[in-house]
Amino acid sequence: MLVLGRSQVEELLDMGALIDALAPAMADLSTGHASAPPRTAALVPDRSGFLAAMPGFVPSAGALVSKLVSLFPQNAGTRLPTHQALIAAFDPETGEPAALLDGTAITAARTGACSALSARLLAREDSTVLAVLGTGVQARAHADAMCRVRPIREIRVAGRDPEKAAALAAELASASQAAGASRVEVRAVATYAEALDGADIVAAATHAAEPVVRREWLAPGAHVTSVGYNPAGREVDDATVVQSLVCVESREAALAPFPAGSNDLLSPIRDGLITAEHVHAELGELVTGSRTGRTTPEQITLYKSVGVSVQDAAAAALVLGAARERGTGEDVSLR
Repeated sequence: MLVLGRSQVEELLDMGALIDALAPAMADLSTGHASAPPRTAALVPDRSGFLAAMPGFVPSAGALVSKLVSLFPQNAGTRLPTHQALIAAFDPETGEPAALLDGTAITAARTGACSALSARLLAREDSTVLAVLGTGVQARAHADAMCRVRPIREIRVAGRDPEKAAALAAELASASQAAGASRVEVRAVATYAEALDGADIVAAATHAAEPVVRREWLAPGAHVTSVGYNPAGREVDDATVVQSLVCVESREAALAPFPAGSNDLLSPIRDGLITAEHVHAELGELVTGSRTGRTTPEQITLYKSVGVSVQDAAAAALVLGAARERGTGEDVSLR
């Protein structure tokens, strides 16, 4: 089997190609052609962490994989990321183990890429102002991905730690200049409210206990993406959920109990503010056209992500294809 480390995965995975590849993968999921059961997890209560298993089969990508991902929030501020993962790929014809690759980089990239796919499907085409909430790896991935699908000219970064927000803003500005992209103004702001004021796209990637996206802070026509996960909290307030066109990767996953579902949706359902039918569409339904997206320029749209294995499968397929073309990685025999 082929073994690929994190630096190799990062070199091989192209964000633009990944955004494109996720569209047929999400369509496979919504049409019932893919298999992606909700994740299960072993809890580590003393560390407020868990280890989750996420198997998936995506016919359009020819991918059969299973990801093991750990979430240990107490790693924040240390040398270790809060999310760490491995992906095992199998031959979909025979079930033979084919590859083992780092999944930490893939998790960051595919999450940002699917948020960008949601923006391609739901955000106004003239969206130029991006608010990034959070300062971790997902914030970086989202800033990169969003600039590939909409003509972003201004990025505002907000987080709990002003120093980290300033550091990320400087990093994004430097990366934009190095890429030779059209001028993008990047700046750190003091509050989440300031970041959201007039923003066309909001990318929330936090471990918030209390909502960082509030309806009164949103401009008309904003598209919100929310990928943060905290079993004891939520990123988006009730009013935003109630007043938005809500889309998800998978209704089954988003509305499932812990550790698969989203408190952002389950809490207002529990409180009687919405029903499960308030979830308007899955991304795959928008891709195939079986559901419509935005209907007016002023409409607020919300993509709530919980992460599904078809995203990992599509990303792993891209990485493995590139690795075989370039002769990258180490072949290891299990026999």
